[in-house]
Amino acid sequence: MTNESPAHLNAFKIAATYIGTIVGAGFASGQEVLQFFSAFGFLGIWGIVLATSLFFVFGYMILVIGRALSASAYVEVVRFSNGRFFGSLIDFIITIFLFGALAAMIAGAGAIFVEQFALSSWWGTILMALLSLFTVIRGIKGVINAISYVVPVLLISVLLISLYGIYRSPVTVEDIQRTANLVGAAPNWFIAALNYASFNLVIAVAILAPMGPNAKKTSALFWGALLGALGLGLGVLAIYFSVLSNILEVAVVEVPMIYIASLISPFIQLLFAVVLFSAVYSTAVSNLYGFVSRMTFIDQKFRIWLIVGTTIAAFIVSQVGFSTLVTYLYPAVGYGGFIFFAGLLYVWVFKREALRDAGKSG
Repeated sequence: MTNESPAHLNAFKIAATYIGTIVGAGFASGQEVLQFFSAFGFLGIWGIVLATSLFFVFGYMILVIGRALSASAYVEVVRFSNGRFFGSLIDFIITIFLFGALAAMIAGAGAIFVEQFALSSWWGTILMALLSLFTVIRGIKGVINAISYVVPVLLISVLLISLYGIYRSPVTVEDIQRTANLVGAAPNWFIAALNYASFNLVIAVAILAPMGPNAKKTSALFWGALLGALGLGLGVLAIYFSVLSNILEVAVVEVPMIYIASLISPFIQLLFAVVLFSAVYSTAVSNLYGFVSRMTFIDQKFRIWLIVGTTIAAFIVSQVGFSTLVTYLYPAVGYGGFIFFAGLLYVWVFKREALRDAGKSG
């Protein structure tokens, strides 16, 4: 996509970028955690353990395969792991999803401006589109730097507000029983965890694949994937307990974490709205970069115009609305991602020689 390279990525930058790619509006708002984990009561803990394990295992696989192939875009990893037919199908799914998720993040920014700042959604959508555009124009180095700065603030904020929610109202047996009437994102905690990890890894592959070749050393891939997965798991666990302990109130609101922040003070609520906007920004940037980097058939001299055109198109699509985009887009892509998982496992188990050969030739 660009000749600029983020020289010598260490484990921290890989982990921070991995986390920042995934923690968008759904994660930081608490809505994803409510639907995929808290809705299943204490069984949701097993779901979090499973999802965290999958984030580590498949995140590490993507980084290693990306490094072996010297991948500049996720399509190289997808085609290598899933073959011509399924690789093309997954490539199409991911490409559409990256664009749709970008539109969803832009729409989410507009919703934050309406609900939290009492301003027109146009201000939020325009600001998010412009911030994403100018960040991606700087290339992969700009994307990684921007995300790695946002992540520590985001995780600390989520953890502190979650701890307050748990302190205010510790989880009781009655809280668990109340989840029986909630409708989760899947029939059970196991499928929900698989689906959650799947659609998030579909987002993350766009950034993880080209990061592999730019790691300082191979061990940075392992520790980056592990720290990234643990950071995500810790964040999900904190939100899970916080949501569960306030289940009656948060089950009927759009943004559970902002509701919990509002219990502390109006100022903290406003502050967390800014943090939530930053989370949306980190995912929007990842989606825009991933989508544009896939357009390898377009001459690089038109790169800036491709970024501008993609951003404008996503801005137009974002007018459909955040909830509508998420409701139909995310679950479908999550199930499609299972095919990608199967391909990665096949390559890892049966094509290790081909991987080593690719690494030597690269």
